[in-house]
Amino acid sequence: MTRQVDGAPPRTRLVSLADVPVLAELVRANRTFMAPYEPPRSEEYFTEAGQRALVRGLLTQYAQDRTVPHVVLDEDGAVVGRITLNEVVRGPFQSCNLGYWVAEQAGGRGLATAAVRHMTQQVAFADLGLHRVQAGTLVDNLRSQRVLEKNGFVRFGLAQRYLRIAGQWRDHVLFQLLNPVED
Repeated sequence: MTRQVDGAPPRTRLVSLADVPVLAELVRANRTFMAPYEPPRSEEYFTEAGQRALVRGLLTQYAQDRTVPHVVLDEDGAVVGRITLNEVVRGPFQSCNLGYWVAEQAGGRGLATAAVRHMTQQVAFADLGLHRVQAGTLVDNLRSQRVLEKNGFVRFGLAQRYLRIAGQWRDHVLFQLLNPVED
């Protein structure tokens, strides 16, 4: 059960198979908007069947304590994106990677900032007891960098040719956030 650390309402919740139709619609409607920030996608990715397979895979990884897949919610509780703690590593590392997106029409309203706050402070640190959350953005993705900085993430490096995005190996700025309770 998620504890409310900062008193704000959660802007995320665990993804479910019931979210598949809306997620499929969101990825279709935002295909052009998201294309510069994502790896090349198969046509199946943009279908309900593709999103169902993706969500099932994420939930399997969640059951194995490797991934925490959530949806991003707007003020009315409608799904407007996804946010995930990926590659959860336990043992002495206690770390994960954060990835997220919100629909174009949901941008600029603080939803991504609130979702990142909830996933780091509530889920990663309070619930999972992780030590560190890492995130990377394309060098020119200033909006996403601002979301991370508003949440206390610190820039710590540049990974050259880090991910294949939109068909090209692209550099990424790397950020990290350490669990403040441990300080």
